[in-house]
Amino acid sequence: MKYGYARVSSKDQDLSIQLEALKAASCDMIRSEKLSARALDNREELKILLQFLREGDTLVVTRVDRLARSVRDLSNIVHDLNDRGISLIALQQQIDTGNPTGRAFLSMLGVFAEFENEIRRERQAAGIQRAKEQGKYIGKGRPPVVDPTLIKQAVSRGEGATAIAKRLGISRATVYRTMAMELH
Repeated sequence: MKYGYARVSSKDQDLSIQLEALKAASCDMIRSEKLSARALDNREELKILLQFLREGDTLVVTRVDRLARSVRDLSNIVHDLNDRGISLIALQQQIDTGNPTGRAFLSMLGVFAEFENEIRRERQAAGIQRAKEQGKYIGKGRPPVVDPTLIKQAVSRGEGATAIAKRLGISRATVYRTMAMELH
């Protein structure tokens, strides 16, 4: 049997192109998910599929980066599949681990995929550093819900957290967090 696996990294991305390609490849069943591939632990659909596959089955993906983002994860998955007598096919790269050439090519692609991720992380870190130096980087997380000076002023006037929260339309937790940040 042929089993397809499709994945995109975030909820707002579209799976339809991958799903169509897997259907065109005559997959008997297709599992999909919208999650980052950085960690295998949280990818429940992949876990289920990998447990379900039996000797003689084939796992089909559109590209190897849909399956794993690191050489280690990809190698572990492929090694496990090979030990169990299961083939892997990556449609766009024309890889079939049912033969030695396909296994070698898959290994090379995994190395390049990991290299690409490392380069992307370095560029991101350089961009963040540049933004910090220019005073444009605020940090991770969303912007503040309210100007902290409004809370400080209200506290200095003797207003309580509940009254401040109601007047500013924020939660009491936000008031307490802001007051705690001012103490440090």
